[in-house]
Amino acid sequence: MSQKTGGKSRLRALLGVCCLLLVCVSAYQVVSQLVQEKRDAEAFQALIDQLEQAEPAVTTPSPAVPSGSAAPEPEDFHRYDVLYEQNHDLFGWVHIAGTTLNYPVMHTPDDPEHYLRRAFDGAYSASGVPFLDGDCYEGCGNYIVYGHHMKNGTMFATLADYADEAFWRAHPTVQFDTVTQPGEYEVLAAFYDRAHTVDETDVFRYYRYTDLTDEAAFDDYLRQVRTAALYDTGVTAAYGDQLLTLSTCSYHTTDGRFVVVARQKPDKE
Repeated sequence: MSQKTGGKSRLRALLGVCCLLLVCVSAYQVVSQLVQEKRDAEAFQALIDQLEQAEPAVTTPSPAVPSGSAAPEPEDFHRYDVLYEQNHDLFGWVHIAGTTLNYPVMHTPDDPEHYLRRAFDGAYSASGVPFLDGDCYEGCGNYIVYGHHMKNGTMFATLADYADEAFWRAHPTVQFDTVTQPGEYEVLAAFYDRAHTVDETDVFRYYRYTDLTDEAAFDDYLRQVRTAALYDTGVTAAYGDQLLTLSTCSYHTTDGRFVVVARQKPDKE
């Protein structure tokens, strides 16, 4: 065998080893991701199981009292107490019936993205946990909740289905409870957007509207939401209504977002 032929053989062998290593690394990454996704799903299911064993999600009215007496306070809402005791960062729970979107919502104002890559128990998690915008607070007028758009269809991937009007008709409501009270929301609008750069002007930065206690801010937000909406749901909102804005990544453009806005149904409805 010539030196030239021997060199080619060694090169082919080296390339073969490199390809094998790449295949092994890729396989390891795929398996690790699947194991992590399975672990995350089991952890969320464990939380759901705890809720199913907890008290009912609705408050129980107190007995009527004679005319002229002070009205009694409704019984406390206790459904999430068991989870709140485990982690005081819990703000509430979001669920869309008939879908896989069924998760706790965390809130850490001093470190808003704390749960971006953390599980409910604080361990590393690629899917993280949905979290409330750091500038939001109970009664702020607009709860903005962020969640990952996972390729396996978990977390907030379901939101993208609202691009189809037929999906909205089949899933017109979102249940969003805080740890202190339940809440049913009607989907008002769904739209595509993106994260805008600081130098862009005349754009709708929906994620800046965390406080809608001012009537002008509420009206401005609602006007821009309606303009961006993909279709007309017929759902209306008025100043004083509590809104819910669910946001996730979208792959239609760079730094894309998909957003669903809903309005809390008054108790009398």
